[in-house]
Amino acid sequence: MNNILSFNNVSKIYSGNAVLKNVSFDIKEGEIHALVGENGAGKSTLMNILFGMPVIHNTGGFDGSMLLNDKPVSIKSPFQAMEHGIGMVHQEFMLIPGFSVTENVKINRELIKDNALNRALGRFFGKRFKVLDFIKMNKDTRVALNTMEMDIEEYTLIRGMPVGHMQFVEIAREIDKTNIKLLVLDEPTAVLTESEADNLINAMKNLAHKGISIIFISHRLDEIVKACDRVTVLRDGEHVITKNITETNVVELAELMVGRKVSIDRSLSHRASANEVMLTIKGLEVAMPGERVKGVDLEVRKGEILGIGGLAGQGKLGIANGILGIYPARGEVVLDGKPLILNNSYQVLKSGIAYVSEDRKGVGLLLNESIELNIGFTAMQIHNLFLKNYGLFKLLDHKSLQSNAKKMIDDLDIRCTSSLQNAGRLSGGNQQKVCVGRALTQKPKMLFVSEPTRGIDIGAKKLILDLLYKLSSDTGMTIVMTSSELAELRSICDRIAIICEGKVTGILKPDAPAADFGLMMSGMTAEQGAA
Repeated sequence: MNNILSFNNVSKIYSGNAVLKNVSFDIKEGEIHALVGENGAGKSTLMNILFGMPVIHNTGGFDGSMLLNDKPVSIKSPFQAMEHGIGMVHQEFMLIPGFSVTENVKINRELIKDNALNRALGRFFGKRFKVLDFIKMNKDTRVALNTMEMDIEEYTLIRGMPVGHMQFVEIAREIDKTNIKLLVLDEPTAVLTESEADNLINAMKNLAHKGISIIFISHRLDEIVKACDRVTVLRDGEHVITKNITETNVVELAELMVGRKVSIDRSLSHRASANEVMLTIKGLEVAMPGERVKGVDLEVRKGEILGIGGLAGQGKLGIANGILGIYPARGEVVLDGKPLILNNSYQVLKSGIAYVSEDRKGVGLLLNESIELNIGFTAMQIHNLFLKNYGLFKLLDHKSLQSNAKKMIDDLDIRCTSSLQNAGRLSGGNQQKVCVGRALTQKPKMLFVSEPTRGIDIGAKKLILDLLYKLSSDTGMTIVMTSSELAELRSICDRIAIICEGKVTGILKPDAPAADFGLMMSGMTAEQGAA
């Protein structure tokens, strides 16, 4: 088979950080080619390059080259990608709720009735007054839907439609395009039932038989083995391997996906007590958009660092955000023997939980205020610290606020000009330390910290991880650390809970085989992978 697409030594740098490093592989005509890797492996960046997305060209472009049908090509926009016969179905739906299935499938490619009336209307009033040929458009839509064996009426409105059906409408829109040569499906089965996923895999194979190539991006390794001809694994922006699907299996793919070397050289067993439970979570559900939690049961032991990992959009971030009352939650959460009142951030913080959010700029910091106010603000609001009582009035105790800030600056090694410097003027790593300082000022029983190293340089990452480890080992603080960086979780955590599709797939020790982590991130256990 000929190559329809080739990536040759493709590299991309964002703000000095290399997110793709000399990636080379090809896609053959009429094949289903899987692209797998953890969050941050480079999959999205590579597809943005393929589609000429503005985020690539507005940040200096990329190095290397792409070939379509063995000819060099430079794609500057998604429109140019479509002209070349490249289509993509994104994770986020791009449908118009008030339009029918046909109207969404045919949008910007509407068919006009060819008759005297339309010609006259067009001549006098322009194209917008011409009458659409809905009979032919419905027929075309029906053909696209039948390809996927979906019994959806083409005149049905999108509004109120099950999400699985919406996914098929997205795909129908792409395969209806007459010049489609290459179709990218980004996590298309994430919202589908098992039977719907089987229908989609059959539809993919039908399209491949017609000569259409498919790039299938998915974390469900069992579906990849079932559907694909070849698979490419990316890890940390580098091409790990491309091989025939018949020459591999889900266990090997899982290991290749997360198999970076991890140094686990810290003695953790002396801290955590296997018998004492600090936090019990039962049936937790959280309505966090893009990170929904669908029934989590979990126990956190006193003095341990419990890691929460998993791929993006699977619910790992929703756990802390739900417990802290940032998004609506229901279920049962017990802290140190006492039930927590959910959906009430004030009561949760007052009970002895502190939180370092993954969104330090949007949620975590008052960017235009001083470091000392940022560090003391929550303790001031929740525990009335740093305030002096004057009868009916309370005034800020600047001296105690500043004294606390200076202690945190020294203890956490926050690099700043003084405690009066605005938090927004600090580097990312030092901003993160300010967030930790604010949490510690509350003197919590338990600390939740989400994506603590996101967006900071490698030196600052080590300082933050060392700090969390020191807090646990020196003070016995119980910490729940949520992160997309599995290597970081494995470096400091006692146990790691993997979240997939809103639930706990399993809990592993940090030195468990890489394949076990990869399988659980794809929703499988080691036993299922071996079967």
